[in-house]
Amino acid sequence: MLSRPLAFWLVAVAFAVTMFGTTLPTPLYVLYQEQLGFAEPVLTAIFAVYAAGVLAALLLFGRASDQLGRRRMLLVGLACAAASAVAFLLDQGLTLLIVGRLLSGLSAGVFTGTATAALVDLAGPGRGRRATLVATTSTMGALGLGPLVAGGLAQFAPLPLRLPYWVDLGLILLAILAVWAMPETVDVPDHPRLRLSRPDLPPEVRPVFIRAATAGLAGFAVLGLFAAVAPSFLLDLLHEPSHALSGAVAFTVFAASTLGQATLARRFGHTALAAGCVALIVGMGLLAAGLAATSLALVIAAAIIAGLGQGLCMRAGLEAVTSHAPAQRRAGVASTFFIVMYVGISVPVIGVGIAATRLGLQTAAIASSIAVAAVAAVALVTTLIPAPTRTTAAGAAVRA
Repeated sequence: MLSRPLAFWLVAVAFAVTMFGTTLPTPLYVLYQEQLGFAEPVLTAIFAVYAAGVLAALLLFGRASDQLGRRRMLLVGLACAAASAVAFLLDQGLTLLIVGRLLSGLSAGVFTGTATAALVDLAGPGRGRRATLVATTSTMGALGLGPLVAGGLAQFAPLPLRLPYWVDLGLILLAILAVWAMPETVDVPDHPRLRLSRPDLPPEVRPVFIRAATAGLAGFAVLGLFAAVAPSFLLDLLHEPSHALSGAVAFTVFAASTLGQATLARRFGHTALAAGCVALIVGMGLLAAGLAATSLALVIAAAIIAGLGQGLCMRAGLEAVTSHAPAQRRAGVASTFFIVMYVGISVPVIGVGIAATRLGLQTAAIASSIAVAAVAAVALVTTLIPAPTRTTAAGAAVRA
């Protein structure tokens, strides 16, 4: 059995491997459209299937690791990730493409709450901030590497629609070995009680959750918007077919998010959520301007600034909700947070896909950018309202 410090880092790696696989198809969708001949609404449906998989897993299994154990549920998530990679490798038909995305969504949904809770457990008392930083940077860094690696392989290597998934499957098998050897971090009851994971928000968490979730919703909507817009923007508006460039643009927003979490969150301290919201508003303004002017430079600038804002919002938000949650309900609270986040990441993708059929990609993407900026503005207002106080066990009043 692995030591807890080593298990901590291996769980972080397994988390990264799982999230890496979820964004591999981003720069490849153009190739799938060419090969299978489906239109923009079908691509929107594929995104929706992924989001449905994530939300289903969060609702069905969000608190399952509190009852069945972290280790067992992490292995379930990795099994779904492996099955997703196999689905992409078996055939390039539309049915298996949809199945692969559904399984990928299930793997992400199982992993988000469970892995975050496992990292907090393994980090030990008083190290929750470090654990959530590792969780969020692992997630964002891996989400960015997915399109970067897939785009590079599609551009410069053979078998563009298969080789990325062979790489993914190999990494997943290594992650399974690592998780198999980790120690269990919660007491598993003799008779586990599994039920639908309705949103789990203990009273002491609710005030801070509203602030964190509103800002996080806007941040994840930015990620969804870039995932929806970047490949089609380059091909349809700039007539740039490079898969490597498409993957690099998507990577930029995730890399900026990772940088924001790792370097800026601590500097801004308790104002990190507000600063993140401001960056999201500015970034969305630049994206709308870049889309209107068909300027790649403005779109990249938007990805950097909005990505920094998303990173600030995600780290500060997740850290706040997990630190306020009781240990035995931490996975449920983290899963509830990610339910809101994945609603945010899916709505812009679906919205752009539907609106583009009537308004065109450019107009639909600009309108979506403005809508996301409006959500970020609402989030900014909520962060500026003074937080209510709560009473600790020792009787001291502290800000929620």
